[in-house]
Amino acid sequence: MSAAFMSLRRCCQRSALLAVAKRPWSSSPAPTPPLHSRFLLFLTQRFYDVEMLLSWGQRQKRMAIHRRNAYYGYTKNLYGADIAAAFYVLSLKGGFRFVGQSEWFRADRRGKFNWDFLNHKDTLLEEVNMSHTDINSGGLANLEGQTSLRTLSVRGCSEVDDWFLARLHVFQDSLEELDISHCPRVTVGGLAALRNLKGLRRLDVSSLAAVSSPGLVVLLLEEMLPRCQVVASGYDHSLGQFGGEEPEGQGEAREAGDCVRKERVL
Repeated sequence: MSAAFMSLRRCCQRSALLAVAKRPWSSSPAPTPPLHSRFLLFLTQRFYDVEMLLSWGQRQKRMAIHRRNAYYGYTKNLYGADIAAAFYVLSLKGGFRFVGQSEWFRADRRGKFNWDFLNHKDTLLEEVNMSHTDINSGGLANLEGQTSLRTLSVRGCSEVDDWFLARLHVFQDSLEELDISHCPRVTVGGLAALRNLKGLRRLDVSSLAAVSSPGLVVLLLEEMLPRCQVVASGYDHSLGQFGGEEPEGQGEAREAGDCVRKERVL
């Protein structure tokens, strides 16, 4: 509420100053300003209100994402860690498959899903598809107990970042396929954290907007994970330098590669 009052106060002060500035110094009535001047005056008076409204909307969106990725401790206490993990996936409109089962449980576009997954108590998840959902590093805590997780897809997830990738080390003994393509917040630093996933057999890093030197990044990943097939489409894989200068992000990728080599030597 304090921000709203401050915004209202600034608008009132600005309106008062403009009113004083337009006060006529003679008894003759002041001419009416043109339409475009009145429109600009209206926008000036409402600028802080619009700014406050946009800021409030962003805060509400962040809070909603935080609530959706909360830890499902109450569900875990009632039904166990596996059912809690399954419920979390479906709540974010994702999909999953239990170990030893061929049936997939998925939520539709409206968030509706089949509650028959409750019949699979104490059954681990083997495949999870969270593509185009709001999963983040905080919500990943709901899946940490899934020691049989082989496949994880977070394709096109806007909340997946380097912190998320750093927490994937909990699946280093089981994870074989990982899809992090089209995640705009993933950088070279986060990809370097995947060196702990020695069991990976397939990694999709296609179309990562924050990666500016994909050619070197692919070489780095292939060196870190020699038994993993790295898929990287949607890039210009040129490794050449432009004008003798190192492209932006290439130095970071090179430093990450040097760190990996040093660890191997030690």
